[in-house]
Amino acid sequence: MPRTIPFTPDGRGPLDGVRVVDLSRLVAGNMTTHVLADYGADVIKIERPGKGDDLRSWRVEGVEVFWKVYARNKRSVALDIHDPDGREMLLRLVDTAQVLVENFVPGTLERWGLGPDDLLARNPRLVILRVSGWGQTGPWRLRPGFGTLVEAMSGWAFMNGHADKPPTLPPLAMADMVAGLYGTAAILAALRAVEQGGAPGQVLDLSLFEPIHSLIGAEAAQIRLTGAPTPRAGNQSSHTAPRNVYECADGAYVALSGSMQSMAERLFDTIGRPELKTDPRFVDNAARVAHRDELDTIIATFIAGRSQAENLALFEAAGVTVGPVCSVLDLLEHPFVEGREAIVEIPDRDLGSVPMHNIIPRFSATPAPFRRPAPDIGEHTEELRRELGMATPKQPAEVS
Repeated sequence: MPRTIPFTPDGRGPLDGVRVVDLSRLVAGNMTTHVLADYGADVIKIERPGKGDDLRSWRVEGVEVFWKVYARNKRSVALDIHDPDGREMLLRLVDTAQVLVENFVPGTLERWGLGPDDLLARNPRLVILRVSGWGQTGPWRLRPGFGTLVEAMSGWAFMNGHADKPPTLPPLAMADMVAGLYGTAAILAALRAVEQGGAPGQVLDLSLFEPIHSLIGAEAAQIRLTGAPTPRAGNQSSHTAPRNVYECADGAYVALSGSMQSMAERLFDTIGRPELKTDPRFVDNAARVAHRDELDTIIATFIAGRSQAENLALFEAAGVTVGPVCSVLDLLEHPFVEGREAIVEIPDRDLGSVPMHNIIPRFSATPAPFRRPAPDIGEHTEELRRELGMATPKQPAEVS
């Protein structure tokens, strides 16, 4: 089972001293600030009183599981931006921050008098990350931009899936997650530019479209050469062979990659088919790709005769790159995950503890600790008001 790691409230990570005002909702912005918070930044999550971040609504068995993972190490302030007191608190937070993250429809902050020009006038060193579906510029800037639409538009879904099946969307918020990681990297680069003294604060225009499209790699260049998009190939690769997922005798699966010539030849020896090394259909990578279905049939037949454990032991002993296909349920008991502490248990006020991914990566000189669990809505409002020197607003008198 994953090890339970206690919170270290006074712990300091490599971004200690950096304050982030987080006006985002749902996934992409929360992913960006999740990483910054894990690295030690003081992330102040601005939430709507009584409702909170929309990510809280992604519940399982009534529990805010997504929120518990992606809001860890953050503080929550509940305020109404349109209320004078709430607006004043937000502006005071901006004055003390190095970073602001938002993902409203382009133009929204400007209509509220909180656009980049207004914020940078107050805090010239502020780094502002603006996340939107299609970017702050271009003809689609005002279109709805949920990750599903972006994953479909970007080329990802068209390339993903089996040749005889429809294009396949990822089963998770991939566009948002990838955008969040790009957002983190951009913020760190912009902060360095400010700290080096050569640049003022600036606006980072991050769309959901461009990050996930970048994962496709050289597809556009390949189309220039071939004149056609790469066809869907399921778990095969259009560029190397063998590469696939194969079913074992016990119904479990293994994944195999023989993309290097030496690895393919080692595989042939291991399955007792050394003659395939000189077979014209499989003699090199180009030939194997051209005849990958025939090659897959040979490999699949061999693997189907043994359990997953037997296949893994055999191929590992031979130095062939084969690994198990695991569910996350499998990973919770996996010796690699336990030894690496890739998944850990974090104390939780509702469930006792919650398993989730560890802080990534590990810092040798400035290790980033878990400092606090995901907050309740507005849990730190009064704490932040005191830090900012603001009095508690008067509550309206009760009507008898």
